[in-house]
Amino acid sequence: MRLKPYSEKAPLFEALAAHAARGGAAFHVPGHKQRAYDEGASSFYRALLPLDVTELSDTDDLHHPEGVIAEAQALAAACFGAEETRFLVGGSTAGNLAMILGMCRPGDLVILQRNVHKSIIHGLMLAGARAILLQPEIERLSGLATMPSVELLAQALDRYGVEAKAVILSTPNYYGMATRLQPLIEIAHRTNVPVLVDEAHGAHFGFHSDLPESALRSGADLVVQSTHKMLSAMTMGAMLHMQGERLPRGAIREALTMIQSSSPSYPVMASLDLARREVQAGGEAAFAEALSAVALVVEELEGTNFRALGYGPYATEGITYDPLKLVLFDASGRLNGFQLRDELAERLCLAEMADDRYVVLAFGTGSTSADGFKLLEALKALSAPSHVEHSLLHSVPPAIAVDPNPNVPEPVKFDREIYSSESIALERSEGRTAAEWVIPYPPGIPVLYPGEQITVKTIRALLKWRQEGAKIQGAQDSRLLTIEVRAN
Repeated sequence: MRLKPYSEKAPLFEALAAHAARGGAAFHVPGHKQRAYDEGASSFYRALLPLDVTELSDTDDLHHPEGVIAEAQALAAACFGAEETRFLVGGSTAGNLAMILGMCRPGDLVILQRNVHKSIIHGLMLAGARAILLQPEIERLSGLATMPSVELLAQALDRYGVEAKAVILSTPNYYGMATRLQPLIEIAHRTNVPVLVDEAHGAHFGFHSDLPESALRSGADLVVQSTHKMLSAMTMGAMLHMQGERLPRGAIREALTMIQSSSPSYPVMASLDLARREVQAGGEAAFAEALSAVALVVEELEGTNFRALGYGPYATEGITYDPLKLVLFDASGRLNGFQLRDELAERLCLAEMADDRYVVLAFGTGSTSADGFKLLEALKALSAPSHVEHSLLHSVPPAIAVDPNPNVPEPVKFDREIYSSESIALERSEGRTAAEWVIPYPPGIPVLYPGEQITVKTIRALLKWRQEGAKIQGAQDSRLLTIEVRAN
């Protein structure tokens, strides 16, 4: 469908370009004065620095937008289906922190899925909030976590709905997988509890008939999206969208002014404006070449050892798969995910992430058919002459400790209190209280939170990450030979 002509504007970018074209003498920050002095990087700087300005009469102010930034945000709201959109220059992390600080006061309670990004836990710690941590469902073929079941959320709302300030969900997961969001939102709305969604990996949802439905279209009250992940904004460019009457919008706006820099990056904001224009003006055509590149690879996988989640026998009913996240594994069992990632890198195919089983390759509006051919060539070169299919249901523990019969847990208090700690061997930590984060990255989802009791299932999961050489954040001992626990 052809969009209205006004939607093809990029008012913020156009204002910055016009400002640069005037060629005035700059007596304001930043210090480079929109000029390049490094000859070795001059072409880069010549293109970028003229747009890197500050709050001027013609460039508006992110924290009090009245001109081109206000117009750009209004166009973004119309494009993504929100009533109000705010630009983020600190990634989805800034949006997640602001939404929690805007919603919660010390001691307030939220209902939260267990497998969220660390930035949401940081928000709860800053707010001094309590959380009901609901176990997500585990997709049966892949062993990957999605969202809590409708039944478990309903139980939590029956018990805590009157007290809860919000339900916080995160979807899709890093692998592009999701369950239906609308039933969860409808249950929360029956008790008038707003639903906040970290949709960092789903900014592109809803813009093509082959892509899943967006969280906003599903009825979420507040949605945070990383526009830089799957769309074409620069790194750190993200958006916070709001709709409906359940939110304290003024408090959330105020929280944004505290979280975001008072000197926001104009190139990053301009890239948000352009990314919105690209998908709004381009429509489905903006994703056509990327989807074709994925289809090319998937069609040829049968001739290799490799298979993709979401296709053929590796798709599960009730799960939606983002076709722009190609999640590959070696069906012969010869290469684990880390090894496959490294082998692909040797052939100049640089994956988004890997774990002990899978490699995630992210396609986006900038992907080309040549990318698909290059990846397919690498996979064919890595494939063994003959292979035997292995089931995905091998005995590898998931990355989080999972209870097969989840119940609604007691609230967990997230605070910033300092506790004395000691370092002990990971194998001897069962029953102790964690005094540090343990976060395999990517995907950046904590396996352990400070203040959480360490179980034998958690130890087994961490031992597996250790064995595979995963990159660990948060832990003082990144090799996971020891772990910090609260001193007895």
